[in-house]
Amino acid sequence: MTSKVSSESVEMELIKNENSSLKPLSAPPLKLTKNDENVENKNVLFRRSTGSKKQRRKAQIPSSSSLHSLVPILKASNSDQRSVPNVSFDDESKGLGVSKNSLFVTIDRSIGETSSQFNDTTEGGESSQNREESFSTQTSSIGFRASFFSVLEKLGVLRSQDLYKPSLNSNDTKLPPERKTARSSITSLYMRTFYGENDRRIRANDRDYNSQFRYANNFIKTSKYSLLTFLPLNLLEQFQRLANFYFFCLLILQLIPAISSLTPVTTAIPLIGVLSLTAIKDAYDDFQRHLSDSQVNNRISKCLRNGKLVNEKWAGVQVGDIIRMENDQFVAADILLLTSSEPNGLCFIETAELDGETNLKIKQCLVETAAMSQREDLLWQFNGEIICEPPNNHLNKFEGTLMWRNQRYPLDNEKVLLRGCVLRNTQWCYGMVIFAGKDTKLMQNSGKTKFKRTNIDKLLNFIIIGIVFFLLSICGFCTVAAALWEGLIGYYFQSYLPWERIVVPNHIQGATVIGMLVFFSYAIVLNTVVPISLYVSVEVIRFAQSFQINWDEKMFHKKSKTFAKARTTTLNEELGQIQYIFSDKTGTLTQNIMTFNKCSIAGRAYGDIIDLKTGDVVEITEETERINFSFNPYSEQEFKWYDRELLNAVRSDEENAHCFFRLLALCHTVMPDIKDGNLEYQAQSPDEAALVSAARNFGFVFKSRTPSSISIDVKGKLEEYELLNIIDFNNTRKRMSVILRRNNKIILYCKGADNVIYERLGSNQNDIKNRTQEHLNKFAGEGLRTLVLAERIVDESFYNRWRRRQQDAAIAPKDREDKLEAIYEEIESDMRLIGVTAIEDKLQDGVAETIANLQTAGIKIWVLTGDKQETAINIGYSCQLLTDDMVDIFVVDGITKAEVEQQLRMFRESIKIVNTFHPPGVQNVNSNGFFRRDQTVDYKVQTAPAISIVTFSSEVEKIFENSETGKREQTVSGANVLAKEPPEIEDASGFAIVINGHSLVHCLAVDMEQKFLEIASQCRAVICCRVTPLQKALVVALMKRNKNAVTLAIGDGANDVSMIKEAHIGVGISGQEGMQAVLASDYSIAQFRYLERLLLVHGRWSYYRMCKFLRYFFYKNFAFTLCHFWYAFFCGFSAQTVFDPMFISVYNLFYTSLPVLALGVFEQDVSDKHSLEYPKLYTPGLTDALFNTKEFVKSVIHGVFSSLVLFLIPYGAYRDIISPEGHVLSDHMLLGAVVAMILVLDNTTQIALDTSYWTIFNHITIWGSLLCYLVLDSFYNYVIGGPYVGSLTKAIMGSTFWFTTILTVITLMVPVLAWRFYTFRCHPSLADKIRMKQRKTKSTRSKPEMLRTPSARRSRRSLRSSYAFAHEEGFGRLITSGKLMRKLPQDLAFPLGLGSKKQYSVENETSNGALKTNNKILPGSSNSDLSPRAPLSDLDTINL
Repeated sequence: MTSKVSSESVEMELIKNENSSLKPLSAPPLKLTKNDENVENKNVLFRRSTGSKKQRRKAQIPSSSSLHSLVPILKASNSDQRSVPNVSFDDESKGLGVSKNSLFVTIDRSIGETSSQFNDTTEGGESSQNREESFSTQTSSIGFRASFFSVLEKLGVLRSQDLYKPSLNSNDTKLPPERKTARSSITSLYMRTFYGENDRRIRANDRDYNSQFRYANNFIKTSKYSLLTFLPLNLLEQFQRLANFYFFCLLILQLIPAISSLTPVTTAIPLIGVLSLTAIKDAYDDFQRHLSDSQVNNRISKCLRNGKLVNEKWAGVQVGDIIRMENDQFVAADILLLTSSEPNGLCFIETAELDGETNLKIKQCLVETAAMSQREDLLWQFNGEIICEPPNNHLNKFEGTLMWRNQRYPLDNEKVLLRGCVLRNTQWCYGMVIFAGKDTKLMQNSGKTKFKRTNIDKLLNFIIIGIVFFLLSICGFCTVAAALWEGLIGYYFQSYLPWERIVVPNHIQGATVIGMLVFFSYAIVLNTVVPISLYVSVEVIRFAQSFQINWDEKMFHKKSKTFAKARTTTLNEELGQIQYIFSDKTGTLTQNIMTFNKCSIAGRAYGDIIDLKTGDVVEITEETERINFSFNPYSEQEFKWYDRELLNAVRSDEENAHCFFRLLALCHTVMPDIKDGNLEYQAQSPDEAALVSAARNFGFVFKSRTPSSISIDVKGKLEEYELLNIIDFNNTRKRMSVILRRNNKIILYCKGADNVIYERLGSNQNDIKNRTQEHLNKFAGEGLRTLVLAERIVDESFYNRWRRRQQDAAIAPKDREDKLEAIYEEIESDMRLIGVTAIEDKLQDGVAETIANLQTAGIKIWVLTGDKQETAINIGYSCQLLTDDMVDIFVVDGITKAEVEQQLRMFRESIKIVNTFHPPGVQNVNSNGFFRRDQTVDYKVQTAPAISIVTFSSEVEKIFENSETGKREQTVSGANVLAKEPPEIEDASGFAIVINGHSLVHCLAVDMEQKFLEIASQCRAVICCRVTPLQKALVVALMKRNKNAVTLAIGDGANDVSMIKEAHIGVGISGQEGMQAVLASDYSIAQFRYLERLLLVHGRWSYYRMCKFLRYFFYKNFAFTLCHFWYAFFCGFSAQTVFDPMFISVYNLFYTSLPVLALGVFEQDVSDKHSLEYPKLYTPGLTDALFNTKEFVKSVIHGVFSSLVLFLIPYGAYRDIISPEGHVLSDHMLLGAVVAMILVLDNTTQIALDTSYWTIFNHITIWGSLLCYLVLDSFYNYVIGGPYVGSLTKAIMGSTFWFTTILTVITLMVPVLAWRFYTFRCHPSLADKIRMKQRKTKSTRSKPEMLRTPSARRSRRSLRSSYAFAHEEGFGRLITSGKLMRKLPQDLAFPLGLGSKKQYSVENETSNGALKTNNKILPGSSNSDLSPRAPLSDLDTINL
């Protein structure tokens, strides 16, 4: 057997067809399509060598024509169709029609044969050859391959680096390394040619092979530090703060004796204290992250090792491992589903951890892998290889190919279980790990942890820079002044004040040198103007405020026993400055629990409880008595219903009531399941589960189904229906139907959106339609999700004709969808209206009140949800984010960029018109011109009808009258009132915008984002629906970047993690939906309603306290530090300090720190109750009103004035004073002690005036600090032996001290008191008014009731829709194809014998009611297969 390969071997293998034993599953035979013209004009594509057998054997490279023929085929591998089996890539120009799969397998066989020839030769196939001949053969074989690859590279098919990548197919593991080279290179070539450079390659049960790619392991790390990196990284972060770096440089300067008049201890102590406290806080935060990571990494998973299942920690799972999951267990990594306990390889998962949705989703494995079941030997022998996309964050997309047993199988998202999902209603399943750890889609969506800083932190950095420049300017002034003083005076007094040795004796030069040294000396003396202790105090205050949040019992959720938790201690005051809230919907605003709330049957509404005496509707509360359904053995304890009239109607066998519940029990895609002896339902959507559950509790129990039948229990009697068709739901049809036969009677049941069903009702139903429409309006006003129910009795002959047309349309080669839709329209017409269901998507408690209060506080709320438009809008109404008082609701749903741009332009013009005729100042006029509250307004405004540019509805009201005076009088509650100014009433009208995800893509483009922002920023509410996790983060980033607004993102699922990390503040909802959002958040709460208290109470208090603390802190530091500057004028600018160096060191650390800390931790302007009752108190934080550059300058001016008074009055009093005993008191130390004592007294008095809320801690810290100064000063001077010993004692003994102290304190306090009295009387804040009201009256104000949404629709056209249905397309197809069923014997298909009694004849119909064409099964009962929203996949094509 020769070791060389001719072109014929490659060419002949490409021409092999039906006889090839290696063709893939269901692949058509490989054929070479030629036509005579192409052959004649362009030569034969695959030319056989015409030489002799010996010549052909000597050929080492293929013919050029063969290689050129391979080029278009190999290049076609870049097509997106690579994951679809048997896609034909026809090159008409060359007459080539080759299946890419067939080509793949053929090339594989060709290369395999070549390699085997080479192996046989070198392993002794020719025994007469020696080792040198064998090596020569090997070299020539490799030389051929090198030549072959070189040609391909020159043709542009191959890149040189492809030759050095590891191979995919390497079954010859026994070969030595040098013999694997050729095969590895070849397989690497065509793998990469077909699948791309960055594709991921994984082999099952082969850790050695997978390890060469260095894929990420399953270890999760969200922490920032380790034991080794903590110190350097933390110090690096801390020295990024300018103040820390400044003081570090200052500490170095203080080590130089020539320029420092202070000991380095004065700077070292506070600097080390700041760094230590901050490091402890950061270590605590990171330790919590380590605990969370450890909890996840140490979860146990069952992994297959050497044919046996062993327990493995999640952190130990690697790519390629096969793991077993059991019911209610989390999925450890992103895995390919191989087999499961359910029929046909199905499994059910819950994705609450990913998207917050608790409804079940279906996944299905390949039929070929499902055959392995749970046999561990077969699973261990499984050596399939996967080529798939690289790691990405697309939760709903996956593309890959499984190579197994020389065949290729396409993989999509339906065969993949993602990390974070929970296995439900499935006993067990096995899967192969594709992505692990940081590569999983869950972690890819987590985003990077960002270092978040508050606006106050950023402002402080700016202020510190300003203070440094201020300090440098003072030092520069002192430098010049010192040089002049030394030149004019000091030079001539060197006998008394000798110059340092380093100073040049020259007059001018010496003065200059001294001035330069004085610059650094004053930089050290005045360093306290840049307060390093500020950062210590800020961190302590934030730390204490975090514990106040953690310990707040009013944010404790009893049901889940969960407290609110501040997961960070650096962002508390930012909670008081939130301008935009970005909220998820499912699981955040809602509980994702659907309840059957009300209904309308035959024009009569049920669900409300009527008071028989007054005729009013009684409000249903937890105390309201509910109906006891215990008489029904299938009833559910958690089902709640209060209206007894409906139960009476069912018991009295009222026909319409029975028809209503029969439809609910039959028209659905729910699957029954017996678990622990109890009947349970597996529903794709919570909507359907609620409807089927309602029918069950009223006695219409859905019991079982097969692909061709469905059985229900009606009040104890079993009814079985033959299931003829399921016309499935999709977002275009907005309805679903089932066609059933029972007792030779065919009936169609249909449910869907009101407008869709109403268009298809028969005539002569006006009365019931009008009454039902009233009920629809009422239900819509209450925010309920509605479906309209209808039925039709179908004639047998009509159905048979319709069935044939439907099957013909299902196989139509062109316009299949349109033809099917027309066919469905035929049978879904002329229906009879039965009634309406009203489901409540239960909001979390207090959501409406919370949103209303937050909006009143001036916060704009955006809802970013993956739900569809109708659902999002209805929830918007339910939670009062949207109201009927709004002028208009804009819907942006354009597909193309031009459509979106046109819609935005139209909306902008509409806003301009409304603002022109109804300016923003008109806050108490709604869209119809009526006053919403009992107040009137007197102002001039242009008149115009309320015309909606979007809906073209006109509601002309004469709003502004009395043109003679230009003033308007309105009668409110029978009283005429003339108002002179527009009252300050919160605007409940305005605009709202609803935008779809596909339109949002265009709005986030660079050239469109400003137009979108211009409109969105003028809307009171924005709802973005059908958005991806990445789009959520992009929207938040857009507002941060363009509006410079403080943002908060709140969510509960992994799809909210990116948004939470992007926002300034991230809030996670902790509960049953998962913990991914909580782990990524800055704060966690159990319910959305706690966000109100978190912001309006804790956030506002934190911001108020921090601002008050900063104003006082800068004041006291400037008052303290600038005393040295004023003293410089009297000490020849020699950098002599007024105070004792020890006093300078501990002034901010002990003498004045505790009172200001107590202020920052406990201060309140109003109580928490009033903070919630008056949301407007939150407004100052939105505009940075309490601390900004202006407020800082005010504090600085106050401090400068205080320092001047503090120094000059004592200096004047003690300048030439002599005590009665004749002692001279005008010495430097006594003056410093007096000024220090008055400074401490002034600080104490000032903070006492600033304190509004006194606690025991305030008393202890304020008065204790004054006492602490006296004790410590005496201890230092008398015990330790300080230089100022006896100075303060001597001063206190004289009356001059007391007179000076009283005069100085009064001089400092009078301006402050006068200014505060003026502002309180003339310009009181809202907090001042509340406090004044609280003092005048002891009565408390009750919380205002929320205005409920009107119960009926407005006369104008509204975008509000009562229809909302979370169902998705595809379940009907699964049911009728039998894929959701366990295989049943033929005689059990119709337990009651329906199948034998009545059958209909349809040409080419199979036993399961499907049309067989070209060896494929096309379900005839559904149009879902042909919908563009559900592309043909394995779920549709596998014939079971």
